[in-house]
Amino acid sequence: MRRTGILLLAAVPVAVTAVVLVLGPGPSGSGDAEGTRASAPQRARQDAEDRAESERAGDAEVVADAPPGLAAPAKKELAQRIVASAENSTLDWRSAYGYIEDIGDGQGYTAGVIGFCTGTHDLLTLVERYTAAHPGNGLAAYLPALRKVDGTDSHRGLDPGFTAAWKAEAGLPAFRAAQDAERDRVYFDPAVRLAKLDGLGALGQFVYYDAMVFHGPGTGRDSFHGLRERALEKADSPSEGGSERDYLDAFLDVRREAMRARRHTIDTSRVDTAQRRFLHEGNLELRTPLTWRVYGETYEVR
Repeated sequence: MRRTGILLLAAVPVAVTAVVLVLGPGPSGSGDAEGTRASAPQRARQDAEDRAESERAGDAEVVADAPPGLAAPAKKELAQRIVASAENSTLDWRSAYGYIEDIGDGQGYTAGVIGFCTGTHDLLTLVERYTAAHPGNGLAAYLPALRKVDGTDSHRGLDPGFTAAWKAEAGLPAFRAAQDAERDRVYFDPAVRLAKLDGLGALGQFVYYDAMVFHGPGTGRDSFHGLRERALEKADSPSEGGSERDYLDAFLDVRREAMRARRHTIDTSRVDTAQRRFLHEGNLELRTPLTWRVYGETYEVR
């Protein structure tokens, strides 16, 4: 457009042309340079976005092409039962919706099907999301207190009524569904997705899931992503050409170390005589029947 404009203006009277000569260089000189400077970062951001979208699309294809693994309904049910054996000493994981107590681990109240904690943000997020969908529920009044105790082991503002309110709300199908949804959103779905990207079968997907539940989905050294990075320093994942058994052995090694770093007297049987047992039996697809021991108790699923 500028080139066309200049050619047309060349035919007008000199007086007008003089005005054009004064005004013309401004838009054509400075405007082009400024446009170039402004568009370079924009192009860089767009390129980065395009690459990220491409990578996400590639990841989605890998996950979509992988077998269902732990996401298959029967396997997902099995996963909840194994986790419940360690979290609640039962195979009846649905009995834990109303569970709530302070187990003295420095994380405040532990509650619900996956051990949401008042001190680790996930219980707060659950109640916030549930309240957004169901205003006026029996836990909504405790949100100010939950925000204040988040990140601590304090019960301030929660006692004496919060535990009774939790148990009462857990009798409602909507709150049980909210617990399931938050468990899947924060723990189950991300663990299974990342395990599939690492080339792991159903057992490896469960190993990731249980680790994410226990250690949290953070990036600290002893949180899930920190454990994974440390394991990858010891062994290649299957997606990198490594042995699935060797990699899972390395992951369970660093996970056990992290558990004992938290408390040297901690019971690590959920790793030692459950997940490690499945691995050493070569049961990479977590096929039933399964027998394992946690905290001295034997569990069996046929």
